Amino acid sequence: MRRSTTARRGLTFALAALLGTSLTVPAAAAPQQDKAAKVAASAAAVKAAPAAAAKAGSAACDNRNNNSYDKLLDCITLPGVRRHLAAFQAIADANDGNRAAGTSGYSASVAYVASQLEAAGYEVEFDEFEFTYVAPAVLQQLSPVSADYETGAFTGSGAGDVTATVTPVDVNVTNPAEVPPEALNSGCEAADFAGFPTGDIALVQRGSCPFGQKAANAEAAGARAMVLFNTGNVPANEGLIVGTLLPAFEGATIPVVGASYEQGVALAQPGSTARVRVDAPETRTDVNVIAELPGANDDNVVMLGAHLDSVQRGPGINDNGSGSAAILETAIRMRKVSPENTVRFAWWGAEELGLIGSREYVRGLSEAERDRIALYLNFDMVGSPNFVRFVYDGDESSWTAPVPVPDGSVAIERLFERYFTWQGLPYEDAEFSGRSDYQEFIVNDIPAGGLFTGAEVVKTPEQAAIWGGTAGISYDPCYHQACDDLGNIDDGALLTNSQAIAFAALTYAFSTEDVNGVPGRRVPGKPLTLPAPQGPEGTVGENAGGLGHDHDHDHEHHEVD
Repeated sequence: MRRSTTARRGLTFALAALLGTSLTVPAAAAPQQDKAAKVAASAAAVKAAPAAAAKAGSAACDNRNNNSYDKLLDCITLPGVRRHLAAFQAIADANDGNRAAGTSGYSASVAYVASQLEAAGYEVEFDEFEFTYVAPAVLQQLSPVSADYETGAFTGSGAGDVTATVTPVDVNVTNPAEVPPEALNSGCEAADFAGFPTGDIALVQRGSCPFGQKAANAEAAGARAMVLFNTGNVPANEGLIVGTLLPAFEGATIPVVGASYEQGVALAQPGSTARVRVDAPETRTDVNVIAELPGANDDNVVMLGAHLDSVQRGPGINDNGSGSAAILETAIRMRKVSPENTVRFAWWGAEELGLIGSREYVRGLSEAERDRIALYLNFDMVGSPNFVRFVYDGDESSWTAPVPVPDGSVAIERLFERYFTWQGLPYEDAEFSGRSDYQEFIVNDIPAGGLFTGAEVVKTPEQAAIWGGTAGISYDPCYHQACDDLGNIDDGALLTNSQAIAFAALTYAFSTEDVNGVPGRRVPGKPLTLPAPQGPEGTVGENAGGLGHDHDHDHEHHEVD
């Protein structure tokens, strides 16, 4: 296998050094019960899983060359994929509840994926990159009530560990819904801090001016820390708010953290004391995991990728253990295939911090190495509990892409659409936005596509009628939260998408001619003619295919408009 940035830097990683200790992985968790409203096709797929699992555990699946569609799809089973999710859950449970980049949980996830690949006969590469790591912030109320609050540090925050009295600054915690938005201007003027006790923690409320302006006024008034909480004037402004102080305030020295409206109300009580802690950012090194299945044509590389890291708030089983598990099981089941094209699997680090691992990987390749990549397939959240089956909209039939769409991306979309049509599964368009790990690939004109099942956007009644689930709640109610655990997966979505991923991997392993014009050969086995696409269901609107701003890793709130 050709080496990428790791080899060029002369870096060697030992698996034991990454893990530190041995990892005991529990048996795969039992599949969840089907939702009553699940569409028949998904329900049938889940019910068929036990029979397929028997095959997957047999010598046939373990040892045969799964070089045909029927053999490979038989071996991509729900228990097979979920055993990897169970491992990721166990890793999070043993590592402060998360698998975030720069933490022991991520290192253990790397070690697990690598051990599975090596056991399957792959040579594993650890591709190194540097990034800025910020430890989880702390917000604790000490009196008159005792509570630990979910929080986050604002970009540009200073560092410090402060325990002090909390002093509210022109906040409204009685009737915010009745106050005109322009009157919610806590901390926007220096005069708001008149008489502020030096050394206290300033409690300010979102609204009217940049967050940095509020922090600058608080620091100038002698506050040792600042807590900024949401307005509570509308339901959308009740949750935790975390954003950036930049560019309004550069060089802050006090720690600044966010809070929800409810937390702000509690902190505004008379006699409130609290602790605020923000650690100084530090440069850390982490790795992407890369493995290749060598093909006859090593100058035509098919890439599949999924980010391996979680957010710091939770174990990240759907986001993105699901995509990571799906491509890992695909790699394991394809290990004996002798493809026409080289197939490269990638598990990216620090996606949740701004697509860093994939970006640094692509930027670290020479032009000649980038030119060898025929296409890139991205899988970020493929088992959302209240899912819609989304395909990246390469032909822009539902969404005008805000980024360039490389030639060949339409063919990738069409392959997934034809596959789902063949399987009798309805699908929808997701905006081709570049807001996941395919961004750096499309910037370099590499055709891309992928699957997605939705994040924080609310499911419509029309979508619930087609895909089942519950209208009026988000596709993933546990998105970026501690509850993104083993119970936060729809088994039908996970299985059908995992099989679609394997189908695409095998297809392009033998020919990418419809994507980049490079001829290949037919997939072995019985010839298969896919039907024409039935077309997306047409249920999406301005919600960008379920990928809202909270999933935009380049987006940060800095002011209220």
